[in-house]
Amino acid sequence: MRPLPVALFALAAASPLLLLALGVAWGGFWPLAALADMTLVAVTLDLLLPFAADPARDREFPAADALLVALGLGALAALPVLTWAIAGSSGLPAPARAALFFAGGLWLGQVAHPAAHELIHRPRPLFSLGVAVYTALLFGHHASSHRLVHHSHVATPEDPNTAPVGEGFYRFLLRAWRLSFRRGWAAETTRRKTSLGLHPYAIYLGGAVLALGLATLIAGLPGLLIWAALGLHAGSQILLSDYVQHYGLSRTIQPNGKPEPVSAAHSWNTPHLFSAALMLNAPRHSDHHIHPQRSYPGLRLPADAPLLPWPLPLACLIALIPPLWRRKMRPELARLTALSKP
Repeated sequence: MRPLPVALFALAAASPLLLLALGVAWGGFWPLAALADMTLVAVTLDLLLPFAADPARDREFPAADALLVALGLGALAALPVLTWAIAGSSGLPAPARAALFFAGGLWLGQVAHPAAHELIHRPRPLFSLGVAVYTALLFGHHASSHRLVHHSHVATPEDPNTAPVGEGFYRFLLRAWRLSFRRGWAAETTRRKTSLGLHPYAIYLGGAVLALGLATLIAGLPGLLIWAALGLHAGSQILLSDYVQHYGLSRTIQPNGKPEPVSAAHSWNTPHLFSAALMLNAPRHSDHHIHPQRSYPGLRLPADAPLLPWPLPLACLIALIPPLWRRKMRPELARLTALSKP
């Protein structure tokens, strides 16, 4: 096994965007190829390829941020182009438009989101690009709630993005969206008391209005609806990843009433190579929570990190069927509990 080079991250993450561009330009086979790349090809390669190894410690990745910028700008360009191709006068047949919608939404949720997620953990101006991507996806509040709420309270009842055992995804989806919006707002409002400047939520909401205005200019009401649907598609996947990666995990409350420090035990991980490259190592979630500033190519799999038995995209697919997810996760949680006992 060898650690993933930045070139492999670039190939896996950017190739669906190229297929989407060919689908918009030429139609035909290309929209279906983009959809296949984000679904069947990704899962098949994960099941066939060996696991990815950990990188050498303290290694530098000079091209890592350049890829994030390219993917972030690609997402900002993809949204208006996809809106025109799907809802506008592109001349594409209905099946091609449908394939572009589903493939584009998957890329925005599984690639653009990990890129924006990495960017909001970077200093400005990279941070601002991440905020712009989330705002264009109508999910701007994630830039606040993820950093100020999720990272502080993960695996506790105070984190809206941690699902307790037994909670199905669709119930979680409604609860997590609502509470992460509210608690992110409250956290930013508290910070505003000691700092100047525009409230970030004014930027998120104002940017969302501008995005939908652009969609309307591109293709009228259908354009507005398609842009909003793409944002909903991507936002649902963002929350689906949170649901899967923290389901049923909790931090022990210490005698002082505070939760134990965040450790590798508080996130589910997957070691599969292709989805790691496609999703910028988002499946190595434990190390991100322990070292949120660590560059994505440098993320490792701690020895005590809980592992899911499926690639992350397949785990997310299972989670869309709550009874099946609960049944599949029951032995995984039991095994984890047994390992944690002295």
